[in-house]
Amino acid sequence: MTEVVAALIWDQKKFMICQRPAHKARGLLWEFVGGKVEPGETKEQALIRECQEELAVILDVGQAFMDVIHEYPDLTVHLTLFNASIQAGIPQKLEHNDIRWITVDEINQYDFCPADEEILTRLKTIE
Repeated sequence: MTEVVAALIWDQKKFMICQRPAHKARGLLWEFVGGKVEPGETKEQALIRECQEELAVILDVGQAFMDVIHEYPDLTVHLTLFNASIQAGIPQKLEHNDIRWITVDEINQYDFCPADEEILTRLKTIE
């Protein structure tokens, strides 16, 4: 099982979603920013590193929002989504095809990675 972390970054009533690059697995689907936990890293350290690499921002990582285990045809992921905020920097598309800030009401307008579906369902219930 692959340990993966992601950030639920809020700005007022909107949260950040990122569109995967076309050439990667699940290309052009939307997701929360993050990535794999490397050996020797905590989940929080991995999330801070991934966001520096992918968005050029420094995060404040808060409490875990939700854990999901999802089986894709090519791998099984244990995804931990953390509440987070941007401490420094302006998000840049260093890795992703696009970045958007959306409201909970706009979730259905985007095609997300299957592992995120359970998270999105929960997000729709918290407003």
